[in-house]
Amino acid sequence: MYILSVVIEYGKTEQEKAILIGRAPDSRLRGEVEASLDELARLSQTAGAQVIDKRIQTRPRPDSSFYIGRGLVDELKIRLKENGANCVIFDDTLTPAQQRNLEAELDAKVIDRPILILDIFANQARTRAARLQVELAQLEYTLPRLTGAWVHFSRQYGRIGSKGPGETQLEIDRRRVRTRISNLKGLLKKLDRQRSTQRKQRQKMFKVAMVGYTNAGKSTLFNLLTRGEVTTADRLFTTLDSTTRQMVSPHPVQVVISDTVGFIKKLPHQLVESFKSTLEEVSLADLLVQVVDCSAPDYRQRFDQVREVLADIGADKVPYLLVFNKIDANPEFVPPPSGQTVSFVVSAAEKTGIAALQTELIARSQKRMMRFTGQH
Repeated sequence: MYILSVVIEYGKTEQEKAILIGRAPDSRLRGEVEASLDELARLSQTAGAQVIDKRIQTRPRPDSSFYIGRGLVDELKIRLKENGANCVIFDDTLTPAQQRNLEAELDAKVIDRPILILDIFANQARTRAARLQVELAQLEYTLPRLTGAWVHFSRQYGRIGSKGPGETQLEIDRRRVRTRISNLKGLLKKLDRQRSTQRKQRQKMFKVAMVGYTNAGKSTLFNLLTRGEVTTADRLFTTLDSTTRQMVSPHPVQVVISDTVGFIKKLPHQLVESFKSTLEEVSLADLLVQVVDCSAPDYRQRFDQVREVLADIGADKVPYLLVFNKIDANPEFVPPPSGQTVSFVVSAAEKTGIAALQTELIARSQKRMMRFTGQH
């Protein structure tokens, strides 16, 4: 398993220079794939790579050996040399065999979108819980890919000992990785019990969770509502750790808001699984505030992607508000009809439209408190 951060780990200063590859099953879908490659470019830059070139191949089905056709493989060999590139990043998941075959043919690092996202999470995890969850996802993704890739993997994790009698090195490697996975799950269960205790202490409070696509502006909005100091930046996955603070309000209400990790399409399912304990803040909330970047051309698809992840974690039935953020970047935006869902148009960066959202949260909190105390 190749990871971009290895360049830093081993003291090398050379920046990864990457060529991005996407596949369109049909020529009519090239526009969608181009948008996905643009996002892959941002992911690559977040991971520290310089994007040299992009290629899209229209092909109904992936090639079983190389994912792409042999002609493009030969072309990539030339482009890697001409552009001084040393890495090829695929927008879709590669099989272990495809990755090995491509590396052998191209004599370059080959990674796919899931590995790239896992690497970004690993680089940006700050708390112990986030680091454990990311490591668990990395190991579970890598376990079926150990054959032929262990030399790099062992350098990354550094936990391989001497060969035992009667066992091959690969068998030992797999056993130790499974042991580490088991240990990580045990550590995360302990942390989950601590979170459960904290949740019990907030049981009488009105619990709001902010969700949305990565870089939609959740953390900026969270800081405005709570006077928090969550790190914000115009980059993907700035927030990995769930942070909970009480909302600032002139009224005597108890509203706690949780800022959560952003979602993205083609999110590795190992990450969703390992972060489920953190994302439990979402499924147990009284209300979700789904933040949508209305300046993004594909904001509807991003909205749908978030709803899919919410369904994966059992949170799609939680009531939610829609907050269309970054109206300053798209002043002509008009919210689409949203049925029974209440929506707001705001600019967290310019602090506009926030008061109406805060008023709605206060009103919902008061209604819940009246039901909780039996008042009418």
